[in-house]
Amino acid sequence: MNQTIYGLLALLPIVLCGIFLIGLQWSAKRTMPIVLAVTAALALFVWDMTLNRVSSSIIQGLVITVSVLWIVFGAIFLLNTLKHTGAIAVIRAGFTNVSPDRRVQAIIIAWCFGCFLEGAAGFGTAAAIAAPLLVAIGFPALGAVLMGMMIQSTPVSFGAVGTPIVIGVNKGLDTVAISAQLAQQGLEWGDFLQLITSQVAIMHGVIGTFMPLFMVMMLTRFFGKNKSWREGFAIWPFAIFAGLAFTVPYTLTGIFLGPEFPSLVGGLVSITIVVNAAKRGFLVPKTTWDFEPKKSWPSEWLGKLVVSKEDITPALSDKKMSTVMAWFPYLLVALLLVCSRVLTGFQSLLNSATVDLTSILSEADISASFSPLYLPGGLLLISALVAAAFQTKRPASALNSAFKESGKTVLGAGFVLIFTIPMVRIFINSGVNLSDVASMPVASAELFAGTFGSVFPLISATIGALGAFIAGSNTVSNMMFSQFQYEAAMSLHISPSLIIAAQAVGAAAGNMIAVHNVVAASATVGLLGMEGATLRRTILPTIYYVLFCGIIVMAAIYLFGFQGPLAL
Repeated sequence: MNQTIYGLLALLPIVLCGIFLIGLQWSAKRTMPIVLAVTAALALFVWDMTLNRVSSSIIQGLVITVSVLWIVFGAIFLLNTLKHTGAIAVIRAGFTNVSPDRRVQAIIIAWCFGCFLEGAAGFGTAAAIAAPLLVAIGFPALGAVLMGMMIQSTPVSFGAVGTPIVIGVNKGLDTVAISAQLAQQGLEWGDFLQLITSQVAIMHGVIGTFMPLFMVMMLTRFFGKNKSWREGFAIWPFAIFAGLAFTVPYTLTGIFLGPEFPSLVGGLVSITIVVNAAKRGFLVPKTTWDFEPKKSWPSEWLGKLVVSKEDITPALSDKKMSTVMAWFPYLLVALLLVCSRVLTGFQSLLNSATVDLTSILSEADISASFSPLYLPGGLLLISALVAAAFQTKRPASALNSAFKESGKTVLGAGFVLIFTIPMVRIFINSGVNLSDVASMPVASAELFAGTFGSVFPLISATIGALGAFIAGSNTVSNMMFSQFQYEAAMSLHISPSLIIAAQAVGAAAGNMIAVHNVVAASATVGLLGMEGATLRRTILPTIYYVLFCGIIVMAAIYLFGFQGPLAL
């Protein structure tokens, strides 16, 4: 077979994902086992991988799955613990009486608070919390879901304390081969990953600054009496200010501290600055914008969720909690993460509990490890335990309820991931085979590079968004396509770090159109069945994001001549 045929066959698992998930509207639970089987069959019978290598790749994927689920569990467990101690109610109450202007409310609750939640928990949590809160203070359910989905963009690349980069990109690349290439230039793997992180942060920082303005323009255009873009644009000074309040600390944190902290730090800073600015009327228009009376709303705007004021700020039966105490567990997470990444002694202590699997099934280049204390999941768990101890007189009850709810979430995500991640690892490890042909990512990359040529950087982000749309996850999209993007960049002799960064940015933007996320957010406000209406709207900011990202990458490479390590 020629290289074109190999390239087309390498794309088969991805094409099948699209056919089953989008065309036939199958669930991921039904789709991914079939796609894994097809990928394994291609590996065995087309790429002539040995059964031993395919099996070792599956084992490697399962170990990585455990790491991902550990982080998911920790993030959701902390959030649920705070819900049961009453801390989330206190945090919510701080946002509801800042301004009567619905545009300001959308920016503060969806953008500022939502970005922080994405950094802390990820996996669609921000939309699932922000949407019902907006409904509770008088937003139409469909508008609340739209606002919730639009924050599934800028903060997502560093959501769940950096999982899309720490796990998605890191485990989606052939670290052994790339590290060997980096060593020839006197660099280490950590340097390369940090460069990608910095470039992701910078691109998001530029594009994301305008997202709050885009959000309020969408709100007034689709849910205002006058259906006007202009009414949303009228708040542009405050919206840009709110965008910068997040993206400036976010970008600087990504450059100087790494992938775990940008969304957390940016969210905390923006909440503090923007809430105080709104209270003082800084840059807020004198004319207040509001929805029409609820009785005039179309029926499709309405969900089944009915939330009273008491539901937002319930009385805490065992102790009155201050705002500082409510926020303390998330501040503790940030502190522990910084210490674990900066203090060498603390880092070594946490890594002492690592389980290492080297040369799995005697395959020298296939290994995996699991560090329960060093991974963010362990630190999130510690913070949850501290929160239960200090925020309520009934810690056991809060932890028990949180454990049950979090376990259900993890089990649901886990079933899909135990097929998805092993599929990705077979895909990546297919370069060692008896037919002496290029790996699946290389074959597909050569096909794309040959088809699009020098304009490939323009579509790199779109490929990432497509992956997130199909998989419902930035992390999984990065795992599926990072090696593909790397190989495409190498074949075109352009900066691989920049192209992988574009992949990560596009995958974050693709969360706005990820069906799984839309369904989850809609369910929280009782609006199931209207997912199509939301997707028809969120496609607009998604196009804005990937197009802007593509232009930035093209300019960096061809206008400013940026190359970076490994570029030839």
